[in-house]
Amino acid sequence: MKATTLLRRIAVAAATLALLWLAFSLYTAGQPLTALGLTALGGSAIYVYGTARSVAWKYLFPGVAGMLVFVAFPLLYTVQIGFTNYASNNLLDFDRAKAYLLDQTVADEDQAWSYTLHRDGSQWRLALTPPEGSTAGALATPAIALDDRAGAPVPLQPLATADLGPALPLREQLQHRDALRALQLQLPAAQGGGVIRYVGVHEYGPIAPLWRANADGSITQLASGAAYRPNDRTGYFETAGGERVQPGYKVSIGFANYQRMLLDPDFRGPFVSIFIWTVAFAALTVVFSTALGMALAVLLEWPALSHRGLYRTLLFLPYAVPGFISILVFKGLFNQNFGEINAILNALFGVRPAWFADPTLARTMILIVNTWLGYPYIMILCSGLLKAIPADLYEASAIAGAKPLTNFWRITAPLVARPLTPLLISSFAFNFNNFVLISLLTDGRPDYLNTKLPAGTTDILVSYTYRIAFTDSGQNFGLAAAISTLIFIMVAVMALVQLRIARRKEARV
Repeated sequence: MKATTLLRRIAVAAATLALLWLAFSLYTAGQPLTALGLTALGGSAIYVYGTARSVAWKYLFPGVAGMLVFVAFPLLYTVQIGFTNYASNNLLDFDRAKAYLLDQTVADEDQAWSYTLHRDGSQWRLALTPPEGSTAGALATPAIALDDRAGAPVPLQPLATADLGPALPLREQLQHRDALRALQLQLPAAQGGGVIRYVGVHEYGPIAPLWRANADGSITQLASGAAYRPNDRTGYFETAGGERVQPGYKVSIGFANYQRMLLDPDFRGPFVSIFIWTVAFAALTVVFSTALGMALAVLLEWPALSHRGLYRTLLFLPYAVPGFISILVFKGLFNQNFGEINAILNALFGVRPAWFADPTLARTMILIVNTWLGYPYIMILCSGLLKAIPADLYEASAIAGAKPLTNFWRITAPLVARPLTPLLISSFAFNFNNFVLISLLTDGRPDYLNTKLPAGTTDILVSYTYRIAFTDSGQNFGLAAAISTLIFIMVAVMALVQLRIARRKEARV
């Protein structure tokens, strides 16, 4: 056996053992799906790179693995969340939500013992003073090591004052707070024999649970005696009267999020309006940017125009400047009180439009800014396409006596439109998800009034989804995931349309 073959086998065996150990660790940590995915991906990598028969896959595997991890998995995970009630009140699974409630305790402050901390050589002693009104005497611990936080409760014994040194100052006592919190003290039988725990900077006292687990899976609130049963339709522990306790837990709710988008009148109204505005925003941006960009490209191709290179450079500058800077500059220019645009309009016409307060004006402002940001791209594309049109066509048109507009509609537009169409579809898809513009310029505002979830008149679907998931809508991740799935389907349809158009173009060529 060759040395290289032996080394390869040893490396494969070591990698396999490491993979199995890591997968087992994830499984025992309560992550079985992650362990399964890691085993499948890691096992595939070991097979591909550990055998000599899969040479082609050694080059393909990184791309395929990256697509699965960074594209397919987030997509499937988002789709799965869209069928759940996952939200800020329903972040935990059932077991963790139940454990969180059962771990809740309350300290009985009326039975709290005041304490002081005393040094005893290399160890420590606590002296405890009984609660006010109690006839019990003062107690103390034997000498203990505070860094030993595990073990049974430390028994208390009657205090002999002469045995104690001076009490530790509060500042030094706080340095041992973590150890004192972990310390449990056992009261003598004469004082009830209970266990007291750290309940404050100066006190130890009895701590009682707030909830009790029942054999049927329900939990009982000890203070009121009310029983709360898990409701797997809503993801909450509820009483028979429908009273809920938080936190809830994550459950599958089927198509409820999608039904809410379509059937809930209070949600459907803003959602449909935002959807229509999203389509209109993307379409109008493409129309305006294309019209302006193509017009400038045709103008810059006019041979009689001097300094065309300078004009082309100046008109390209909006595309060279980072978009977020341009957006913030325009946000200042459109300021109602201090912006230059309103200053000019006030000087000329005596008006100061409320660009950010009026929904129509806000949408108009967004279209103006986005057209400014988008026309240089179209202008550059059209400039390249115009140079590919044979000059003989224009010469023949000139001999026939055609005018410039006739040349544009009969020659330029048809020859430019065909190669430009797939790019315009891509531009539409990009603006359909143009989150940065909406977020920086208006943040979706002004808002609709009297809605269950905050929704803005200038929000597009992606910014509306962001608000639902992360800002002022209760972090409803399930609903946001459902909307994201809908957005993905729409963009995927646009991509398919673009591919179909491209194939038709290739077939004609």
